[in-house]
Amino acid sequence: MGRVLMMLTAAASVVACSVATVMVRRRMKGRRKWRRVVGILKDLEEACETPLGRLRQMVDAIAVEMQAGLVSEGGSKLKMLLTFVDDLPNGSETGTYYALHLGGSYFRIIKVHLGGQRSSLEVQDVERHSIPTSLMNSTSEVLFDFLASSLQRFIEKEGNDFNLSQPAKRELAFTFSFPVKQTSISSGVLIKWTKGFAISEMAGEDIAECLQGALNKRGLDIRVAALVNDTVGALSFGHFHDPDTIAAVVFGTGSNACYLERTDAIIKCQNPRTTSGSMVVNMEWGNFWSSRLPRTSYDLELDAESMNSNDMGFEKMIGGMYLGDIVRRVILRMSQESDIFGPISSILSTPFVLRTNSVSAMHEDDTSELQEVARILKDLGMSEVPLKVRKLVVKICDVVTRRAARLAAAGIAGILKKVGRDGSGGGRRSDKQIMRRTVVAVEGGLYLNYRMFREYMDEALRDILGEDVAQHVVVKAMEDGSSIGSALLLASSQSVQTIPSA
Repeated sequence: MGRVLMMLTAAASVVACSVATVMVRRRMKGRRKWRRVVGILKDLEEACETPLGRLRQMVDAIAVEMQAGLVSEGGSKLKMLLTFVDDLPNGSETGTYYALHLGGSYFRIIKVHLGGQRSSLEVQDVERHSIPTSLMNSTSEVLFDFLASSLQRFIEKEGNDFNLSQPAKRELAFTFSFPVKQTSISSGVLIKWTKGFAISEMAGEDIAECLQGALNKRGLDIRVAALVNDTVGALSFGHFHDPDTIAAVVFGTGSNACYLERTDAIIKCQNPRTTSGSMVVNMEWGNFWSSRLPRTSYDLELDAESMNSNDMGFEKMIGGMYLGDIVRRVILRMSQESDIFGPISSILSTPFVLRTNSVSAMHEDDTSELQEVARILKDLGMSEVPLKVRKLVVKICDVVTRRAARLAAAGIAGILKKVGRDGSGGGRRSDKQIMRRTVVAVEGGLYLNYRMFREYMDEALRDILGEDVAQHVVVKAMEDGSSIGSALLLASSQSVQTIPSA
């Protein structure tokens, strides 16, 4: 009996040791998996670092590229496109105008009434619609007929107020958020599509004429009287409310900037015809490139798989279309290296399935259990993700967003340096320059709706400029500024009869 008992005790000891060994091995394996994903996060943080010294080098590089782009066509990655806009609105404009805004993920139609004073600006009607994905790869005829039919429905809602026989022709500003080489304030040819659009036969076509043709086919008595980049519209709106506005930046699906430049600094255009001595320049800064940009393997993969590889490198690091996909690629890499997210989800392998608004929601999730993070990960095919892993995802969002916001701040500081408003003594003023109040209008869902992006960008801009200079620089957020500003710009440049003021 005693012998049997001893054998059973020994067997139990062996089993216990085996179980303990298995548990230890599992814990060790789990720790190795966790170390691998933590290592991936650490590598990401190091690759995305944007110390102040690097940001200031970028500021210098942007200012240099701006100058080079003003000297000659093709002399810079920045296209520095002339807009033929030299007369910005000042509040004295009158009349009623329409604007149609084609953005990267939406289009908007508005009707604006102006009564000759800043306080009398009245936005009478606004419609905003998402752009069907099918249109982004359709034909020019399909795209512009869709826009024309949408404008027709908008106008028909006016009922008896809309009279095709009315002698005063309706005037429309077409806000177009893609690179265009303008030949006048009302005409310009498409350089290339961005933001996921790919309508090949349109390259080199006059955008205003394409829309006008579609309107004519539908019998709409409305004239496309201005072709306006969205950043220029934002600058127009900003200047209407505050004459100290000298630049505008859009942070939305993509990103771009424009600013007011002296005509004598635009070397590539001999004797530009302006009465004000200045002209708005559309930078098309999405294509900016510098060896100082903190590019990661995820950026390289995204670029290689995009429809416009080796192009728009800056935009792909700061644009709302891309931030979500960078985060997705990091999570996918971690899930391939470890099973901390559970089985690899096929959904997670789909490009652009994670949108930047979801990144914002996860980043700003303030619930104790990160319930919003859990919900979004579940939508991506990853259920029951542990809390510590959800915290890891929030950190990924933070690293990617912080880099984007700080690079965006460097872009703005580059403009200020070029025009001599950064306190460095360069640009237009002497070393004893007196700082003037400077307003930069900012628009776009990424800046307006993503609080952490906005806070990181504003903080970085203050760091780059220093408090003494930053106190003179105002970053003013706007909503619908691009659309309304385009109508204002049309009003300020108008020399033909428009709809009489009510």
